[in-house]
Amino acid sequence: MTVLVIAEHDHQSIKGATLNTVTAASELALLGAGEVHLLVAGHQALDAALAGSKISGVAKVIFAEGESLAHGLAENVAAQVLAIANQYSHILFPATAGGKNVAPRVAAQLDVAQLSDVTKVISADTFERPIYAGNAIATVQSADAVKVLTVRGTAFDAAAAQGGSAAVETVAAVADSGQSAWVRSEITQNDRPELTAAKIIVSGGRALGSAEKFNEVITPLADKLGAAIGASRAAVDAGYAANDLQVGQTGKIVAPQLYVAAGISGAIQHLAGMKDSKVIVAINKDAEAPIFSVADYGLEADLFTAVPELVKAL
Repeated sequence: MTVLVIAEHDHQSIKGATLNTVTAASELALLGAGEVHLLVAGHQALDAALAGSKISGVAKVIFAEGESLAHGLAENVAAQVLAIANQYSHILFPATAGGKNVAPRVAAQLDVAQLSDVTKVISADTFERPIYAGNAIATVQSADAVKVLTVRGTAFDAAAAQGGSAAVETVAAVADSGQSAWVRSEITQNDRPELTAAKIIVSGGRALGSAEKFNEVITPLADKLGAAIGASRAAVDAGYAANDLQVGQTGKIVAPQLYVAAGISGAIQHLAGMKDSKVIVAINKDAEAPIFSVADYGLEADLFTAVPELVKAL
């Protein structure tokens, strides 16, 4: 049983979500005494392939190099995966925007059922995944010859980025499918840690009342803690925060060491995105707020008073 992990990278280095996916793959490989292979598909991405070869648990890196893979277009990456899919029993993707874009195309072409957001490996064909916004866990068994999975990174520890010594095998890149074209990138510049990789996150909710108050209250606390800034869906919908700051089932799934929720009531979809955080601190003046049910530390207080006092104390 050989397991293939599709690496996410920036052509220079491997992204963190891939390390969590390698851990899930390693658990599968151990069940069948198999190996973990890593596919690095890109253009002028040898550095990323070499970084992948150092990941603990990876036995071989397959490096597909070509201009058709320069921008990670889903159609081309899917075709690259399909070109080698018959060699593998399991194909794993990180459950990120990129992984969720490519995995369904691969599963459809292989005529198999994709298993999404896997949080636990039980056996070679049986997995756990959350349903109903994380309120229930489904145990799913697949009879397909090839299992295509997306892996929720917050459920698995990251594999060590150093310590491996995998061989790098170069394969021919697939031709451009012609189904889509890269036009341009508009990258948001941010001095803060990326939300899904941050060790500390400070999130604000609708109770902040305005974009000005959101920045005035949340930013100083995030600055003190060296934290990323998040927001509830209600705060994003109200225009208090940008879309890419949304934490929740329809936003980003996070599991930092510390999650501070200020003025967030704790709707089901928000809890689904952050309840795996190691330590959760909730500040809300509503004693019945659902956020307190998952919080390790809860402070029933007006956030406009409590947060500035916390900043001052820090």
